[in-house]
Amino acid sequence: MKQPAKRQLGVLDLAHRWLREHVSAGDLCIDATCGRGNDTRLLCELTGESGKVIGFDIQQDAVDSTAALLAENGLSAELHCESHAEMQKYAAAGTVSCVVFNFGWLPRGSHEIFTRAESSIAALNAALTLLKLGGSLVLCIYYGGANGFSERDALNEYLAALDSRYYTVMQCSFPNRTGCPPYAVFVTKDSEPEAAL
Repeated sequence: MKQPAKRQLGVLDLAHRWLREHVSAGDLCIDATCGRGNDTRLLCELTGESGKVIGFDIQQDAVDSTAALLAENGLSAELHCESHAEMQKYAAAGTVSCVVFNFGWLPRGSHEIFTRAESSIAALNAALTLLKLGGSLVLCIYYGGANGFSERDALNEYLAALDSRYYTVMQCSFPNRTGCPPYAVFVTKDSEPEAAL
């Protein structure tokens, strides 16, 4: 009998594996782009009652979806219908264990509304400031279609320019998949940039 084909490993699988290995109970984490709430839910589960999760999205539909999903699972987070570029207003520098980003558009939402390079780069700058030593960024980058390639290219340029004395940047892509397959990037804060000054 023919075995059913296994589901392909996707970018979210990679991101969630990373989160399960690097986020612990009691951590402070940020979901910079809540979307439908799946990353927020996982972060809440991993940080537990002793931790805290702060979530952002510019679309009220996304914030409402996230709040509903958390409520269904007996979880809670501090949610803001606001740009992820404003995250520094809600956490202190050097206190955050992990910041998660999904660049692109809202799942099951309009592909005409999507993240843009200017606010995304500002959000990454903020996230790196908020990260504690040993903390990480998890980025899922969706591109092509209505949002094109400009944000992807700007993100790649930004990430490549991060000083390797302080940050490690790892990219996981799917070169044998057709179209514009999303890819994951993981950034770890290995030392404080100020230490070298």
